[in-house]
Amino acid sequence: MTDLLFSLKYTPIEAISQLNFNHVKIIYMERRDSFIVHQVKSFRWAIEGIIYSYKKGTHFKIHVAFAILVTFLGLIYKLSAYEWLVIILVSSAVISSEAINTAIEEACDVLHPEHHPGAKLAKHCAAGGVLILSVAAIIVGLIIFLPKIL
Repeated sequence: MTDLLFSLKYTPIEAISQLNFNHVKIIYMERRDSFIVHQVKSFRWAIEGIIYSYKKGTHFKIHVAFAILVTFLGLIYKLSAYEWLVIILVSSAVISSEAINTAIEEACDVLHPEHHPGAKLAKHCAAGGVLILSVAAIIVGLIIFLPKIL
């Protein structure tokens, strides 16, 4: 084995000179958008996703409605800055998880239009994640608002 390693026919420089690149296809990179243009397009696509999630998802609409309700309650009961911070974070987490759930459902439907046990499990797990966050949001809402209401 060691004899084979040290008995190379060519030195590395000679080996490189022996390479034939005639079969290599040159691929030109397409022109990329400027940073600002790319960011504007990215925001446009993100807003398109939010609108799609709202139009398609009944639960997305319910979460948005509760976020609006909690916002009005927060204004009525004059929440502190820290309470607003928690409400905003929890509400946005629930709505975001619902959008992610919609994306997972759509991807599963595209990949497996027929019923597939793996796709079904992925959808159920995503929905379970939304449920966990939703229950946590209800608990946080009760902790913040019950003392103010009672």
